[in-house]
Amino acid sequence: MHQPGTVNDTRDNLLGLSRPALEAWFCEMGEKPFHGRQVMRWIHERGVADFDAMTDISKSLRERLRSRATIDVPPVLSDRTASDGTRKWLFDIGGGQAIETVYIPEPKRGTLCISSQVGCALDCSFCATGAQGFNRNLSTAEIIAQVFHAVRTLHDPQAPRRAVTNVVFMGMGEPLANYREVLPALSILQDDFGYALSRRRVTVSTSGLVPQIDKLAGDANVALAVSLHAPDDALRNELVPINNRHPIEPLLDACWRYADETGAQSITFEYTLLEGVNDSPGHATRLATLMLNRPAKVNLIPFNPFPGTRYRRSSDDTIRRFHDTLHKRGVRTMVRRTRGSDIDAACGQLAGQVADRTRVRLGSRQFALVQEAL
Repeated sequence: MHQPGTVNDTRDNLLGLSRPALEAWFCEMGEKPFHGRQVMRWIHERGVADFDAMTDISKSLRERLRSRATIDVPPVLSDRTASDGTRKWLFDIGGGQAIETVYIPEPKRGTLCISSQVGCALDCSFCATGAQGFNRNLSTAEIIAQVFHAVRTLHDPQAPRRAVTNVVFMGMGEPLANYREVLPALSILQDDFGYALSRRRVTVSTSGLVPQIDKLAGDANVALAVSLHAPDDALRNELVPINNRHPIEPLLDACWRYADETGAQSITFEYTLLEGVNDSPGHATRLATLMLNRPAKVNLIPFNPFPGTRYRRSSDDTIRRFHDTLHKRGVRTMVRRTRGSDIDAACGQLAGQVADRTRVRLGSRQFALVQEAL
């Protein structure tokens, strides 16, 4: 339970506790469980990090809280805003490691893209995060701290709506490879005493860990996005190496089961278009065949380059033809608009600071790292 603020700080970081865990924490102190709901509302709904400001809690309990608990957010190393309003924070999570979080403002919503790991072990060939390797999983407190900081920083009492309306696990890392810490974070995001986000406003994106997709269907009810990027196994093995263990057919079967069990209207499939690799009319036709008459929506993502990549972005004409091929075959399709590329905050560009611990490619050791938090 401990998420210390400093090396010698043994206090519990309450940011990482779901409502049941926070109620149990107060019971362990010999207090009534309703204090857990009080404190949870102060932290997440009101953005309060100072126990003394929690005025409906007795002074004596506030003193106990100061000695036993903290509301700790990692230091911000940088805070950059792009020309289109996209904002990116770099958080120092210790040991020379840093993670990135991106806020994307739009007229009718504000989307926060958060990280779940320091780097990523899955080594997708077109992703800047994967190119840096993997260091460790984030704790629930470190995951929620990104949301807590963004909500507090962006809060405007004069605004017609709250700044963060949607949270997507599309930052650094594979969320379902950090299942044990991500699951309580989902609970906090959706809890009425937390951020009160509906199931359609919280999205978990995965490269395709089939057993965890099935597990998520029973443990949470959130929107699911799948990084597909290819319409056949031969090409996806190259682009998304986890496909060697979880090929397209069983992956799609898991997606359709997820939709059935959770009542989701659709599963989002992310498809990054790479010039001369996966962007031909034939690729589009085969992709349409996979999606036709299924609860599916395809997000086409223009590739965002990063230093050292061998891939290039497909032309606008190629992207439009790919979109039209899917659309004419009855597949719901949209092209994701590139945001924040001038501060390296666009899809696939998040890199942070990662001291890689994995340098092995897809094999027994890497898969063990993927599974270690389950």
